[in-house]
Amino acid sequence: QWHPAFDAAVQIELEEDAKHLTFEAEHLLSKKPLQMDLLIVKKNRKIVVRKNIGHIFRSYNVIEYKSPDDNLSIDDFYKVYGYTCFYKSDGKHINERPAQELTITFACYHYPIEMLQRIREERGITVKQTGEGIYYLEGDALPIQLFIIPELSKKDNYWLSMLRKDLEEGGEIDEFVEKYDRAGDSKLHEALADAVMRANRDKLKEEYAMCDALREICRELMADEIEQKVEEGKTETLSQVADSLKDRGFSIKEIAEILKMDVKSAKTLVAAK
Repeated sequence: QWHPAFDAAVQIELEEDAKHLTFEAEHLLSKKPLQMDLLIVKKNRKIVVRKNIGHIFRSYNVIEYKSPDDNLSIDDFYKVYGYTCFYKSDGKHINERPAQELTITFACYHYPIEMLQRIREERGITVKQTGEGIYYLEGDALPIQLFIIPELSKKDNYWLSMLRKDLEEGGEIDEFVEKYDRAGDSKLHEALADAVMRANRDKLKEEYAMCDALREICRELMADEIEQKVEEGKTETLSQVADSLKDRGFSIKEIAEILKMDVKSAKTLVAAK
């Protein structure tokens, strides 16, 4: 039990100024478990990642993602830097993860002017743009990159560039739905589409005929709205909803399930419209 003894010894040594100090043994760094947003590990460190956002990658790559409504702050920078250092020290044996094999990536939606200014003043780190929406933060021992999602190239980073809540009506939405439909039965594309559809709910509902792969997502998006209309007994509105669903390719049976009614009633609604 050397640690408690060390704590006591330090407090004794600082006894003269103890009234001005607070001592917190085994202070917890966080109220919740420390966890990185994403860790990408190369199976073979000699492999060079071909995608532009991975050119900087080495063996162990720590990724921090900020949502559209969030900003990247100076505290976020130091938090992720600290996580990376902790990850380096947490191997099964000493120097299992060499410092030269670590990188940090920040992904966000707003160019972090204040954060970049502070790390330039405090650490001498400068910014160099290496591609559309991709910036390298130079001057630190660790390779660090920043990419701004809305600035990314649609040609080179299409799916990442679509991870937004401000998709443009018409062409941009139609293209997203078309590409998603061509992607086939992919859980990754489904998870992405779910987030994009929820973020752009109103535009998406009006802009396209629903493809098969998005039916279940559409049901979830419309569930609360339809339930309210059913409770209010708005037959005319429900008729419009039923007709809209039919135009998008839903069968009468599916329409009945979504509107929580029998098939006969659903047919009546569609026919009435």
